[in-house]
Amino acid sequence: MQAFEMLVAEILEAEGYWVRRSFKIGLTKEEKVLIGRPSSPRWEIDLVAFKPSHTVLAVECKSFLDSPGVTLSDVQGGRYATRYKLFTEPTLRKVVLEALARDLVQRGLCIEHPEVRLALAAGKVRGVAQELRDHFDQQGWILFDREWLVQKLRALADGGYENSPALMAAKLLLRGTIEPQQRAT
Repeated sequence: MQAFEMLVAEILEAEGYWVRRSFKIGLTKEEKVLIGRPSSPRWEIDLVAFKPSHTVLAVECKSFLDSPGVTLSDVQGGRYATRYKLFTEPTLRKVVLEALARDLVQRGLCIEHPEVRLALAAGKVRGVAQELRDHFDQQGWILFDREWLVQKLRALADGGYENSPALMAAKLLLRGTIEPQQRAT
């Protein structure tokens, strides 16, 4: 969903990242054979975010706002594992992320030997979100879940003016609202 990707990109940009959307990665014939997809076109990462440092984020975006959401079992190879290929296929992940680093360096977009970290932006998580966070931490991945998104949108709402639909929506919906924990009392 392009709108969700744009929202996540704007948040990351506000965090100081440079973001490329729908980043295509060229794989060699040997790499395509290695991942079991010899006729695969260029691999595409939803968002590639980087700061002038060694860290590059390869972000897959799944809003799933009107669906059951991301589940721990699926990113561990469950029923919908094909939606999360980079998370469920270790060889594919290794090849694609190494090719991403190579492409970024060759294009002059980052310094030599970047640390590429896989991330998932999920608008909705089904089940215990902490279990999914723990799994991502164990794997060295990053999870941008609803809690993270809301926190970052609140920060945008409290910030200065930018000509951005995401920022305008955040300001309209969140500026001056009472924190959720205060509403319950």
